[in-house]
Amino acid sequence: MHKKNKNGLSPMDYALSYLTSKDRTYWEMQNYLDTKNFGEADIESTLNRLSELGMIDDKKYAIRFVQTRLASKPLSSDHIKRQLLDHHISMDLIQEALEQISDDSDLVNACEIARKFYRQFAGLETEKRRSRILSRLQSRGFPVDICYKAYQAACDSYSEEADN
Repeated sequence: MHKKNKNGLSPMDYALSYLTSKDRTYWEMQNYLDTKNFGEADIESTLNRLSELGMIDDKKYAIRFVQTRLASKPLSSDHIKRQLLDHHISMDLIQEALEQISDDSDLVNACEIARKFYRQFAGLETEKRRSRILSRLQSRGFPVDICYKAYQAACDSYSEEADN
């Protein structure tokens, strides 16, 4: 039986409430429950039970995180890896989650972003547009060589559209 705090709530009550808004990692849940001043044993048993129930699962979290990031805002695999490390996901689980990204997906994602920004910055001088696009790509974690290839692909794509 878990102890209840002064508000009459158990660690499981807090954990379930914390999980209602979004998935959490084991580390995030542990830190959250630590702030509620429960004993280590109560926190550990709550975390174990949540794991048994599949309510906290770092592997599933990492896989969903990668899928969501790629669908909502294309980023480089290195950038996603850094974000998962910030959530204290183990390198083994990160590598497993990143396996769903194909080898050429960084280039494909970078090209998609470069084309978007090429249209957005179409009114700028060539050098200023180039600088801004490369900067945006690098801020999303793409390696320099991929940034330049993506920029060139956007230029080629835009000139083809202009020719038609």
